[in-house]
Amino acid sequence: MRRIPSAAAVILLVALTACAHAPEAAPVAPDYTPIAGEPAPPNARYFADCIGQAAARGEFRRAADGGGDELILFTCTGAPARAFYDALGLWSVRLGTGFLHEGRSYRSTAKVVANMFGVDSCSVDASNADHRCVISFNAGDFLDGD
Repeated sequence: MRRIPSAAAVILLVALTACAHAPEAAPVAPDYTPIAGEPAPPNARYFADCIGQAAARGEFRRAADGGGDELILFTCTGAPARAFYDALGLWSVRLGTGFLHEGRSYRSTAKVVANMFGVDSCSVDASNADHRCVISFNAGDFLDGD
């Protein structure tokens, strides 16, 4: 006895066949219009001050995740780091981004998911004297370019 496919099965088969043979969408040309941006909010000053100090002192280094992401890590200390660490206080409590590690108290701008790669953070030692922030800048492939 031979089975006859139901109408729903036939419609599904036709739809799948049509999808498999549908023409590919034409590629969309990139939009080269510069991003205009807008005035930075007040918290941007913490990033700018930290990166500025780190750049002036040569306190930056390269980091890569092995999967193609390259960062420049800017490390600031002293007054810019203390201001940033203090500003992160309520934020860190609200989002649960504070943690202790190797004798330092950390506050980060985002939760640490797997590791610290790409996470901006500030920390202080147990004596509350040695403030330090590390800001990650996504540099892309050009960083290691020829």
